[in-house]
Amino acid sequence: MTTTIRSGPSAYGATLLRASLGTMWIAHALLKLLVFTLPGTAQFFSSVGYPAFLAYPVFALELLGGTALVLGLYARQVALALVPIMAAAALVHVPNGWVFTSQGGGWEYPVFLIVASIASWLIGDGALALRRSDRFVLAPAAAPRAIEGRAFAAQ
Repeated sequence: MTTTIRSGPSAYGATLLRASLGTMWIAHALLKLLVFTLPGTAQFFSSVGYPAFLAYPVFALELLGGTALVLGLYARQVALALVPIMAAAALVHVPNGWVFTSQGGGWEYPVFLIVASIASWLIGDGALALRRSDRFVLAPAAAPRAIEGRAFAAQ
């Protein structure tokens, strides 16, 4: 038997993860727009071997995906869909070293966003989601009740 976490402390923990992860994706997108500018981001993409035009859809996907996560709109699928974007970013930053203070930025931040996105996909939408994705394509089966902290039923 499986169940979906929609109430209680676990649901609010999933919501906190989802909303904070979405906020980080939005911040990552806005960095491209407000600090580096989109033409500057396109130039950076080109300098590291990615097509320059990808800066624009990457910005849009990060902004829209982050917003969807905060609001809980098919959050599981959105979290999973954003993973390849950050995997490409992590590959760019691997040569720079571990920490963000390294010249060019380190790889720990992109890898953490990948892990948090996968965790959000696995855990589920949590509470306060506007459009749940539990029975939608690419959503893993809900966790067994025992994993959620409940006792195993006698078998």
